[in-house]
Amino acid sequence: MKPLYLSLIKHLYCMVLLVPCVLFTSCTDEVETTITYTIQEPVYMLRADLQEAVKVTAPRGLGSTGKIYTKSNFLFINEVDKGIHVINNANPASPQFVSFIDIPGNIDMAIKDNILYADSYIDLVALDISNPLEVKLVKRVENVFPTYGMIVSDTAKVFIARFEEKTITETIEQYNTRYRTFWMEDGISARQFSTSAVPGGGGSAGKGGSMARFTITGNHLYTVSMSDLQVFDIADAADPLEGTKISLGWGIETIFPYQNKLFIGSNTGMHIYDNTNPTAPEHLSTYSHVRSCDPVVVEGDLAWVTLRSGNTCEGFTNQLELLDVSDPRSPQLLKIYPMQNPHGLGIDGTSLFLCEGEFGLKVFDITNHMKINESMLAHFKDHDAFDVIPLGTHLLLVGKDGLYQYDYSDPKEIKLLSKLSITR
Repeated sequence: MKPLYLSLIKHLYCMVLLVPCVLFTSCTDEVETTITYTIQEPVYMLRADLQEAVKVTAPRGLGSTGKIYTKSNFLFINEVDKGIHVINNANPASPQFVSFIDIPGNIDMAIKDNILYADSYIDLVALDISNPLEVKLVKRVENVFPTYGMIVSDTAKVFIARFEEKTITETIEQYNTRYRTFWMEDGISARQFSTSAVPGGGGSAGKGGSMARFTITGNHLYTVSMSDLQVFDIADAADPLEGTKISLGWGIETIFPYQNKLFIGSNTGMHIYDNTNPTAPEHLSTYSHVRSCDPVVVEGDLAWVTLRSGNTCEGFTNQLELLDVSDPRSPQLLKIYPMQNPHGLGIDGTSLFLCEGEFGLKVFDITNHMKINESMLAHFKDHDAFDVIPLGTHLLLVGKDGLYQYDYSDPKEIKLLSKLSITR
């Protein structure tokens, strides 16, 4: 028989060996955590479907509003990625929907004579609109526009048409002990849980707003993507020919023609190009500013630039800047006017029309351009204001809630003529 103390020692030894095992087994917990995040999921489209998709359909109400354009007695309103409303605007007090042109992937447009040019995702389409009820596709220029930074090859049968935001909720495992914590990274838990969207010469041209990415001067159509200026020869309006492509850097937003210059707005500055040779515009200068959205209009030796904040613009500045561009190689800042959230703008004579987004439309007398803050003629606060086109005696204004038209023949007594509201 073993002595009692030997048995006790044996039992104590076994307990010492077992305790760490119990501790390290019972003190490790497996925890499940649910996370929710958004991604931008690519949506693909067959090239064959794109080529067959352009057609004219019956008129319908506004589902949303995008860019606006006017030509003769007609008004054109874009619905982003869907197409263009054709409206008879011979009587601005009573505009009439005529038809809708289905154009998938459409964002912008311009018109020369009776030919409408529009983007359709990766292609440029030229449409004969001489009869708005029987719009005809007369030419398609393929693969001229980048799709989210990439040019689709000539042989590709599919392409990324757009990105759609998708919310994902999923469970991930975490392991925690009282001594240290282990996060099991599987490539999902390490990613960010929110994302932002990838986002006038020969012939008769129409008129667009300050937010335009398409513009026409003489026999040339100019378009800007996020990074490039693309030139098209439209001497034969029905047969647009792809011309020079000029790299502009990233963040390009708008293009505004004035005399023999092109003023290009970006989210970091304004580029000025000499357009004396319309087939190959020459860079003259860049006026840099803080990061923000940046449409621009020009009248005489003055350029008016709005800077605004917002998620897309990634800035925090809301102001109107006045520049002296008498020497286009060296633009000079003259004045800064604080604003609320300025978007598009337009000038007619001594009147400046400024869109303030959800804060409405402001109208200024700019006779003394150094004191316009003391000369506001009107402030229409009851609607959203995105962009404007002044037409001599009446104003086109588009916003999230629809299209407004105003009579400003007397700038001190501006009157509402009509409104087309969002109905769908």
